Amino acid sequence: MYQLIEEGEEWLASQIVDIAIHIHKQLGPGLLESVYKKCFYYELREREINFINEAHVPIIYKEMEIDSGLRLDCLVEDRIIIEFKAQEKFNSLWKAQLLSYMKLSDKRLGFLINFHVPLMKDGISRIIN
Repeated sequence: MYQLIEEGEEWLASQIVDIAIHIHKQLGPGLLESVYKKCFYYELREREINFINEAHVPIIYKEMEIDSGLRLDCLVEDRIIIEFKAQEKFNSLWKAQLLSYMKLSDKRLGFLINFHVPLMKDGISRIIN
């Protein structure tokens, strides 16, 4: 049977959700996205989880590489993409954007995390490509 997500990815996914909930409990909604990102990166380092913030993703169209400056908010262990938001109104384009990032970077798992919600569970979207 084909398993969509590996055990290591599931563990990382659980850490990502735990970190988001922990930060949200401490800080609450309403701050700038940059504040949440810094806290998230701090927590990843504390848990000794490797990541790249603002990871560059090349866009390849046929044989041409397009230098678009596309950057992922966070790439965890070269496996999981995280897109951070701190917006009151949800935009359905965010999920489409994350899916595009996942396809372009050949990653199967991504998280859209919006910290500007009353309950963090409502701000976390897990997406499998």
